[in-house]
Amino acid sequence: MGGQSQVVTFALDWLLQRGDAIVQVIVLHVAPQNPRTRRALKQLASEFPGDQYLFADMSIRYRALTLSDGTSSLTDIQSAADAEATWQFVHHLLSDLKAEGHSIDLVIAGGRRIMGLMAQSAALLLFGHQDRVWHLYTSETLLKRAQDGAIRHASPNDDVRLIQVPFIPWGSYFPALRELAGATPERVRANQIRQLDNQERVHCENVMRQLTDRQRDVLRLLAMGRSPQATAEEMNVSLKTVDTHKTKILDLCRNEWQVLPETRLDYHFVRDKFRNLFEATNTG
Repeated sequence: MGGQSQVVTFALDWLLQRGDAIVQVIVLHVAPQNPRTRRALKQLASEFPGDQYLFADMSIRYRALTLSDGTSSLTDIQSAADAEATWQFVHHLLSDLKAEGHSIDLVIAGGRRIMGLMAQSAALLLFGHQDRVWHLYTSETLLKRAQDGAIRHASPNDDVRLIQVPFIPWGSYFPALRELAGATPERVRANQIRQLDNQERVHCENVMRQLTDRQRDVLRLLAMGRSPQATAEEMNVSLKTVDTHKTKILDLCRNEWQVLPETRLDYHFVRDKFRNLFEATNTG
């Protein structure tokens, strides 16, 4: 959250109207001494006296957390050190919530853009299929009327809604990624790439095991960037022969990567998937 308290209440009201069971609201922010931030936090505190959400007359715990580098609060995110502190803070928070067994609705609205980016990055590692990421949409008309928390609860005619953001919870598929709680963003990215590269290598090797020697020769040349015509010339065979081998290779790739039947595959798919494998073999 930045200085606009209504992004919190708009999102919460929308989720409650869906019938979702919300037990706590956690608001992340920077610059606790900024007058706009202080006003927004005061407005939100008034909505949850004693952890009772007045608008819906129900018990919902309210927590406002200031991003910190471990020793002091962040007033802004202006450097790599600030960004890393933000990553660590958000990652630890989401990790703790998941360890406690919570399902999480992550709403990205307000605040510094990098806060949302870091939160979404952490969600890719830590979330499961039951967790959700949302973008808050508010019409321009309502934005102007609700400025600075002047309106904190939209009427039925107001155009405000949450749009679910599709994402893949990579940590569910690669549990080792979830062990990066203390890692820097650079290490997290390196581990993500390594995990994905390892999985891609398995797919490639599964395909290659099912090919004949000549089909592997075709695959190798396509992976190295040759066109089917150039492959035929280099192998001293007809283009039809190369196309026959290519069809077999692509059929195996479609099954291995579970590509939908309506999705067209061509030799560029082979180049993109197998190039790194052959480059590593050649340099090794």
